[in-house]
Amino acid sequence: MSARSKKSLEHYQSTDLRVRYQLVQELAAEFAVETLCLVLEVSRTAYYRYLRGESYQLASQKAEYQQLVEQTFAIHKRRYGSRRIKAELLEKGHSLGRYQVRMLMKKSGLQAIQPKSFVPRTTDSTHGRGYWPNLLLDQPLPQAPNLVWVSDITYLPLMGGQWAYLAAWMDLFSRRIVGWQVGETMEDELVILPLRRALQLRQPTEGLIIHSDRGGQYVSTELKELAHLWRIRPSMSRADDPYDNAFAESLWSRLKAELLEGGAFLSVEDGRTELFDYIEIYYNRVRKHSSLSYKSPDQFELEYFKNLTNSVCR
Repeated sequence: MSARSKKSLEHYQSTDLRVRYQLVQELAAEFAVETLCLVLEVSRTAYYRYLRGESYQLASQKAEYQQLVEQTFAIHKRRYGSRRIKAELLEKGHSLGRYQVRMLMKKSGLQAIQPKSFVPRTTDSTHGRGYWPNLLLDQPLPQAPNLVWVSDITYLPLMGGQWAYLAAWMDLFSRRIVGWQVGETMEDELVILPLRRALQLRQPTEGLIIHSDRGGQYVSTELKELAHLWRIRPSMSRADDPYDNAFAESLWSRLKAELLEGGAFLSVEDGRTELFDYIEIYYNRVRKHSSLSYKSPDQFELEYFKNLTNSVCR
C-alpha cells in the first residue's frame, strides 16, 4: 500500500463508521477487504452485514430511535405494542421496522398492556318485550360510515365494591364510538340518550342498522319511536350467541385493559371524566386500529370522505 493511500486511510479512522464502510467498498477493487477493515478498524463481519443492507446505525441515531419509541410508548400510556408504535413513527417520517421497534422496546423494558381474552357473557333476555331479528347474519362488513352501529352495556367497577354502567354505540365501518353514556343504573335511557345524540350529530340516511344483544333496553318504547322517526332498522343477536355482537364485546375488553388495568374508578363522576378523555380525546382521534390499516377511527373516516369527494370530482 502506498504512503499516500495509507495516509488517506488513517485520515478516515476517526470518521463516521458508515463513511468507513463506504470507503472499504470504494477501495475493495484495489485492496483486500481484510486489510482495509484492519486499517480502518472496522469489523469485517459488520462490513459484510452493511453490504447486505443490514446497515450499522450510528450510536446517536440509535439513541434517537430509542427515545422516540419510549416517548410514543409513554404518550399512549402503555397501550401501544410494536405494530402501532411502528405505524406511529412511520407517520411522523421515521422508518423503523417492527423487529427494530420490538428490540428497542425490549431494551427499555417496555411491555404493552394486554387485554384479557374475549369471554362471552349472556345477557338476561327474560324481559318479555320481544326481540328484533338479526340483520347482520351472513352479511359483509359495511363499506361506508353510518350503515351499521353496534351497541352493548358493560359494568364499571367503582371503589368500595359499587358499580356503574356504560353503554356505547360504535360505527362498525370505522370503529368510531359515535355515542356513549355512563349511568348509575341500567335503565332504558342508558342506551337511548347516546343513540339520540349520535343520530342528531351524524344524521344517517334511511336504513341504518342498529345492532345489539338481547337486552330489554334495546326494545324499549323510546327506541321503537326513534327507529320509526329516523327510519332505522334495529337488529339483535341470536339467543345465547354473544359472538353475534363480538365487536362491541371486544371494545369493552380493550377499553378496560387500557383504562382500568384491573383497577376501579373513584366514583361515577370520575368514570365519566376518565371515559371522556379515553373515548373522545384518545380512542376516536388518536388510537390506531390494526383493522383500519393502523389509522384512528377519525383518520379512517376522513380518508373515506376525501376519497369519495375525489372520485365525484373526477
